[in-house]
Amino acid sequence: MHRTLIWSLTLLLTLSLTHAVSAAAPEASRPNIIIVLVDDMGFSDLGCYGSEIETPNIDQLAQSGLRFTQFYNSGRCCPTRASLMTGLHPHQVGIGHMTAPPGKPLGLEGAYQGYLNQNCTTIAELLKSAGYQTLMTGKWHLAADQQECWPLQRGFDRYFGCISGAINYFKPGGDRGLTHGNKSVDVPEDFYATDTFTDYACEFISDASDNEEQPFFLYLAYNAPHWPLNAKVEDFEKYRGKYTAGWEQLMQDRFRKQVELGLFPQETEPASHVGPKWDSLNDKQRDRLDAVMAAYAGCIDSIDQNIGRLITHLKEEDEYENTVIFFLSDNGACQEGGVLGQGGEKMVRNPPLETVDGVKLGLAWANACNTPFRLYKHYVHEGGACTPMIAHWPAGIAKGDEGTFVREYAYLPDFMATCIELSGATYPNDKPAHSGQSMLPLLQGDEKSIHPEPIYWEHEGNAAMRMGNWKLVREYRKPWELYDISQDRTELHDLSTANSDQKQKMVTMWEAWATAHDVAFPERFNMYEFLRKQGQTGK
Repeated sequence: MHRTLIWSLTLLLTLSLTHAVSAAAPEASRPNIIIVLVDDMGFSDLGCYGSEIETPNIDQLAQSGLRFTQFYNSGRCCPTRASLMTGLHPHQVGIGHMTAPPGKPLGLEGAYQGYLNQNCTTIAELLKSAGYQTLMTGKWHLAADQQECWPLQRGFDRYFGCISGAINYFKPGGDRGLTHGNKSVDVPEDFYATDTFTDYACEFISDASDNEEQPFFLYLAYNAPHWPLNAKVEDFEKYRGKYTAGWEQLMQDRFRKQVELGLFPQETEPASHVGPKWDSLNDKQRDRLDAVMAAYAGCIDSIDQNIGRLITHLKEEDEYENTVIFFLSDNGACQEGGVLGQGGEKMVRNPPLETVDGVKLGLAWANACNTPFRLYKHYVHEGGACTPMIAHWPAGIAKGDEGTFVREYAYLPDFMATCIELSGATYPNDKPAHSGQSMLPLLQGDEKSIHPEPIYWEHEGNAAMRMGNWKLVREYRKPWELYDISQDRTELHDLSTANSDQKQKMVTMWEAWATAHDVAFPERFNMYEFLRKQGQTGK
């Protein structure tokens, strides 16, 4: 469906047909930009993407905005953040694998040093140079002990959150504590991570709104629903008992809703569940697993409540109409914690869920949360690397076209190009060229691909490439697979043998890209075996 845009006269003067913005454009004509990134949420976990979890505020953003059906992340937490923030591939900025665990440096250099290098510019640095106020709350996960890589050192004016990759939602501390600006701070009274990150986001927006000459950029990076799945007791109890029918039934229900919503055609073949049959489990196991999934759902429900608070605050500050909001997840649902997840015994008996070790979703539920796709976090098959992504902009997306799907594919580096076009910023010429394309044509209703050239991924030896409808993909050390995504979105029918020439052409292209971007893929040397011995691959 072709969509039109209602542009104000000032915005028409700002944006050119070549997607460049006049440096002389008045500040007031440029939109505020908010990127909301959630952590470890599956493709089907929002109501507007098929879920039974109540997410009315996020669903409303989708209903009055746009839903992307093929938006790609980098398969895992910090590689995604590195790519989103810089417009480059993670290896180019020093996070080819992960950041080091707190207090345990990787001991590698270059593409795998484990923290953001200086040979890149962040979106915050770029927008700050163009006169934006730059604000961040939440999870950074682009450095450990290297303060020169923290938010204030990489372009943000204000920051409150966690530098590390995971925290206890109620009681963060130690190496997984809180930072305000550059200083470690005590846990505020009545702290709950999702609520408090929103509190600070709203405070920062209020202060930014006092300066009418400068738009703002907010990066709101929730740690939820990453383990330890510390749901509030009321959010947990809301879903307790709703998952007793098991994961097979959940997948069927979600896929049926996805078809009804128009996300997928009826003839789409959903991936099968790969865990044990729900009926093969005993009553105690099923009760514990219901509690684990209820905790996960409660964390997502809490995110939605806070998105509602954020929207209300933007309206109160008269910033809602000309604020672009992007909402997405950093990777697919998380299979860490074994097939049946980890923890949950205490939740069955004694909520609330303030456990330090916490609860992990596990493979069986993660499989269901990524309906209808295969695999999960860590991988770059669709279940790991395809994320729900919503774009919302009252002043930019035409009324009457609400809820439209964007079916062309896009990926994380496109945020840098999009922010350049929205802001009028100039990308520095002394840094590697960013890898993205502006998504504004897609927001304007253009149904042509914004990626005439292939796009690529690699994480932990899991690798992929999209070239039009073709997707080349593999798991670590397994053979390459080839799919026609236009006919087989769920990657169930491997065409690598029937189309061996096409596969080999794409393998050659992927290897050339990998070599140019310092990717330590298995055919060259066993960097991943080194990481496995250190216990740092998560596999």
